[in-house]
Amino acid sequence: MRKKAFTLIELLVVISIIAMLMAILMPTLARARQQGKNMICLSNLRQMAIAANTYLNDNDGYYPLAQLAEMVDGKYYVREWDFVRTFESGIFESCEPGILWGGDTILKIQQCPSFKGGANSAGDPYTGYNYNSSYIGGILQRDSSGNLRGSNSSRAVEVRKPSQCAIFGDGQYGDGANKFMRAPFTGKLDESSASLRAYGTQGFRHNNKTDVAYCDGSVSTVKHRFTETYPPLMRFVADGTGFLSADNSAYDLE
Repeated sequence: MRKKAFTLIELLVVISIIAMLMAILMPTLARARQQGKNMICLSNLRQMAIAANTYLNDNDGYYPLAQLAEMVDGKYYVREWDFVRTFESGIFESCEPGILWGGDTILKIQQCPSFKGGANSAGDPYTGYNYNSSYIGGILQRDSSGNLRGSNSSRAVEVRKPSQCAIFGDGQYGDGANKFMRAPFTGKLDESSASLRAYGTQGFRHNNKTDVAYCDGSVSTVKHRFTETYPPLMRFVADGTGFLSADNSAYDLE
């Protein structure tokens, strides 16, 4: 009795059907993976927003500083909202959870699962998010005499529409990530050159959308990307990056 088997034609038909099914399913699976990464990203941003609001309660209603740089006992400390980096004689020594976290968190919260580029700064183990330093988080530097230069952070009572004021988001510009979110035009706390606008943009890396956390603790995925800024700087806004509004309305305290 002869054994039954597939003919070559039948095998080719089966292989063709499997290939067609794979072609149909692969984009769906890819979108599902991206949606999963997007949910993780939103969760990370939500935890940052909660941490910022917890910080307010312990610091007279002030938001965390975006950065405080100072020399203490021969060591240089760059205390930033996400990490505190320590240098001695110009050599990187250690990295710990930053001002936002009060020195205690799971550092990997700082990693956007969809960002694969370079770190925000030398010594940062994780990367991908930025903090509104145009209106919310101040930047200070303590000189050798102990005097502070720069701007302190804003207070929560100054934010008139917390559900519309971005506090954290997917940071990205042409060369990697950025940890300081900047409005398209100079804001209340911006003391640096206007040229930094294009380096404080958001990355629209979640299926051409970007994730944002707001001062009220809510998070959302934003579709609309804006490239308006000072005309000489518009060419520096990289593909796939941009601002949350055509003016400063998504960032300011109004």
